[in-house]
Amino acid sequence: MNQTSVFLYASTVLIWGSTWIAITFQLGEVDPLVSVIYRMALASAILFIWCKLRGIPLSLKSGNHRFLIAQGVCLFGINYWMIYWSETYLPSGIIAVLFSLIVFFNIINARIFLQRPADLKTVIGGIIGLSGICMLFYPELTKLDSSAGAIKGALFAFAAVFTASLGNILATRNGNAGISVWAINAWGTFYGTAALIIIALLTGATFAYDNSFEYTASLVYLSTFGTILAFGAYIKLLILIGPEKAGYSGLLIPFVAIILSTIFEDYQWTGLAVTGFLLAAFGNYLAMRK
Repeated sequence: MNQTSVFLYASTVLIWGSTWIAITFQLGEVDPLVSVIYRMALASAILFIWCKLRGIPLSLKSGNHRFLIAQGVCLFGINYWMIYWSETYLPSGIIAVLFSLIVFFNIINARIFLQRPADLKTVIGGIIGLSGICMLFYPELTKLDSSAGAIKGALFAFAAVFTASLGNILATRNGNAGISVWAINAWGTFYGTAALIIIALLTGATFAYDNSFEYTASLVYLSTFGTILAFGAYIKLLILIGPEKAGYSGLLIPFVAIILSTIFEDYQWTGLAVTGFLLAAFGNYLAMRK
């Protein structure tokens, strides 16, 4: 990767890795689905204002809007809704393992929809990296049972990964069509917010707000850094290096979260976790080297 791609990749991994801690301040009084709606709506409003101030074109052909609607619904709507449901049945570590499968979903979907060739090094790197993730969350994997709830949670997580991957492909298509990344995210978060509001109304979610400083501060961070900047960097990365390689960031994001947990929450490393970290680093090198 060139220096620009390295910067975008590192920004994506570091920011999204840090959102795991920020999200913990969103849990409590407000329905998680409603908190995601607040996050996406705030991000969309800021992006539209930014585009207007910077003179970034927001008027697009109706054909492009169809793809932006599909991207918003997949990447900023259904994806988050499915993750929300899976977290009611499975611990976050298991979901991190399942979501890391986006590497392989992106390779397959990029081949089908974008006619991008599958790179053997990327596939092997993904397998090695996934092995590292499994080692990191091995204690939680051993506690996974075959109950109906666990199976249901796994199905929700798979649905989230699949729709997120489709969103990746659509975002790549929109970027290759010459649409500004800022405009892509402005419209994407707008349509994603609309989809989530419809889902919330249909499921009877209660719209409340937590007036605490922690909730508001984490909401602002998740909207600006976790959505505007991280998704901006990630979508630019999709355009530059393709979804099959950009999706590999999903294997490193949990490690950033674990490192931050070590600093702030006294996470205890084991030999297996260290081995997993080294495997993920090696898989990343194998997949990303020229």
